[in-house]
Amino acid sequence: MSTSDSRPTAESGAWRRTSETASLPEVHRSITVPKGASFWRKCLAFAGPGFLVAVGYMDPGNWATDLAGGAQFGYSLLFVIMASNLMAILLQHLCVKLGIATGRDLAQACRDHYSRPTVLFLWLICELAIAACDLAEVVGSAIALQLLFGIPLVWGCLITVLDVMIVLLLQHRGFRYLEAVVVTLIATIGTCFAVELFIAKPAVGAVMAGFIPSAAILHNPAMLYVAIGILGATVMPHNLYLHSSIVQTRKYEQDVGGKREAIKFATLDSTFALMFALFINAAILILAAAAFHTSGHAEVAAIQDAYHLLDGLMGVTFASVLFAVALLASGQNSTLTGTLAGQIVMEGFLNLRLRPWLRRLITRAIAVVPAVVVIGYFGESKSTELLVASQVCLSMQLGFACWPLMRFTGERAKMGEFVNPWWIKVLGWGTTLLIIGLNLKLLWDIFSDLLRPTK
Repeated sequence: MSTSDSRPTAESGAWRRTSETASLPEVHRSITVPKGASFWRKCLAFAGPGFLVAVGYMDPGNWATDLAGGAQFGYSLLFVIMASNLMAILLQHLCVKLGIATGRDLAQACRDHYSRPTVLFLWLICELAIAACDLAEVVGSAIALQLLFGIPLVWGCLITVLDVMIVLLLQHRGFRYLEAVVVTLIATIGTCFAVELFIAKPAVGAVMAGFIPSAAILHNPAMLYVAIGILGATVMPHNLYLHSSIVQTRKYEQDVGGKREAIKFATLDSTFALMFALFINAAILILAAAAFHTSGHAEVAAIQDAYHLLDGLMGVTFASVLFAVALLASGQNSTLTGTLAGQIVMEGFLNLRLRPWLRRLITRAIAVVPAVVVIGYFGESKSTELLVASQVCLSMQLGFACWPLMRFTGERAKMGEFVNPWWIKVLGWGTTLLIIGLNLKLLWDIFSDLLRPTK
């Protein structure tokens, strides 16, 4: 499917290619935006991609880092969740701009701009990020299946392969069906945690104080490690590639006015969805702080331990079931969108065209095989530690996605009148450099510990 009519020409010399295959060609521009519709009807028409992106901000990796942060440090890391969410809103807005203004997703833009060796390096880094992310999603779903039905973790990981067929079926019926399933699962997660918070009755004053920044994070290596894990679990590299692609599923006008309107409504969609993700992540940490930290169970970081302790600490018999149901919904949601992201990255960086079922089976295997091997080797008791480590790994790779995103959206030759204004450049580059700086400090701390002589 050629989309040269919807792509910007090389009149400015910015892009080396003037025509490419569309991102996600099977659903590209498949959802019509009604002309002359009211504000709310247009909001509804553009609603959906933001929730698919928000799924990555509330996946099982977030659960592990949020539980560890709440159990060990109480409400202190709530400001990290809030700051990470604000960074996410900014970065996802830039993905919307890139996809709509240029007709390219971030992977395609990288392939167009950089040399072949650089493109291959960025692709490998991104595949590693997706593998780390999918490891968290697969393990999280497997843990939920084990808690609810007693299924061993390895078998639970293999069951998650079925999401390949689910994505194919839903996308064949229309992209709206996939979005509807995702939104339903998100609503399930939100409902479960709203009930959990009502039962836990956290101290409101302490919760509000947790949103105030604290310098302790820079002086406590353990807190910094968990904080960077939260950052990596919240702002995910593959979400930047995913969002710049799926915003192009809407059939909006291709003139300047149509693109500007599309950017506005797509940004509203993603901002609303990410604020909902903020509630979920904060709720997990608040629940852990209220149930575990304040009751002397600061060592609780494993999802399985949290499940078994919740009923006794909260005084009701269904608290743990709600917890596991929300975890299962979270894991299944994330595997759906992770599979899509894998397809976008492979096609965008490599321009590799495979049959949809084969393409998704490959991206799924990249996640499931390492998960099964790691769990089989380390054992089920290490599953939560793997979740936290996978999120730190994600954070390490985030700079490699943020840097080209900031560069492309900041160049007038590539973006035209949609180029970032100066204040967006300041915030965006500040966010990128902060992410890179925190990761460098974490690496320094890790290597310093390794090189420090043992007593």
